[in-house]
Amino acid sequence: MAKSGYHHGDLRATILAAAADQIANDGVDAISLRELARRAGVSHAAPAHHFGDRAGVLTALAIEGFELLTAELTQAGSDFREVAVAYIRFAREHPGHFDVMFRHSLLRTEDPRLDEARMGSANALRSGVSAIHPGNTEQQQAAQLAAWSLVHGFAALWREGALANSSLAGDTDPEALARRMLARVHFD
Repeated sequence: MAKSGYHHGDLRATILAAAADQIANDGVDAISLRELARRAGVSHAAPAHHFGDRAGVLTALAIEGFELLTAELTQAGSDFREVAVAYIRFAREHPGHFDVMFRHSLLRTEDPRLDEARMGSANALRSGVSAIHPGNTEQQQAAQLAAWSLVHGFAALWREGALANSSLAGDTDPEALARRMLARVHFD
């Protein structure tokens, strides 16, 4: 008798997709290896075989998220506003990834693959900022921190529903709202 659920293919990707979906819907605290195995239709030992433990799953999900974010930011080009909107779009389209990527307490922060993936997205975001704010290293770093804080903060506020019914939002399209906000920002 054939088992329903997962049959063949990339079990690792299946488990990561299940984790991203569960986090997006139920929050990161709902993640357990047993629940991921149930969602994937495999034995409860299968996720542990691929990831070791919960931190391993979340680290792999964060790595995947940073890689997806890097691709999104790179595709946006060098215009800071387009890079910023791409960051916000990523957070909307990949909420399960976004919700774990910056939560160091959940991740294996010593994993070199995590550092590499994190640096890829940081470099892509920096390139957009560098295009609008040339200057010395200290000025560049301050502008980059301000830009990251701005777009990450906006994405988190939108993701967490803090802008819903807010007189500040006024628009149900986060990309349109972000573009209006970004048009007012000057990195002088």
